[in-house]
Amino acid sequence: MKISWGTGIVIAFGLFITFILYFVFTVQSDSKYDNELVVEEYYKHDAHFGDEMARVQNAADLAQKPTISSVSNGIEIVFPKVFDPKNIKGKVSLYRPSNKKLDFEIPISLSDATTLLIPKKSLAGGRWDINMEWQYDGKSYLTKETIYIN
Repeated sequence: MKISWGTGIVIAFGLFITFILYFVFTVQSDSKYDNELVVEEYYKHDAHFGDEMARVQNAADLAQKPTISSVSNGIEIVFPKVFDPKNIKGKVSLYRPSNKKLDFEIPISLSDATTLLIPKKSLAGGRWDINMEWQYDGKSYLTKETIYIN
């Protein structure tokens, strides 16, 4: 039986479409290929974007800014000595872009020291996006940083 050019092209298109659909269904059904949003309620989060930018600007306007750095035993957040540690309130949110299940938040609770340490045992290796939302003397601040843990 001889196959004409037209029949061959239709068979080739059919095989190609089957091939593409196979991979689409494989990626959608396999949990290894999670394609989650970074923020659950994206539009509600986007409505408060102006407030977020004001807090980021407040942090940028500081003469002495807190530093977020990776150290051997975890992530260290150091506030400048000009801040009274007892008056700093807020939270540190750690986001793992590759796996939402690893995301967590910790409150900022400083007693006398101006340093907050996030232990390395609670951090998987790789990229971490850190959002530190904090208040001092009635003013809100937002500091964003990306850290890589080895």
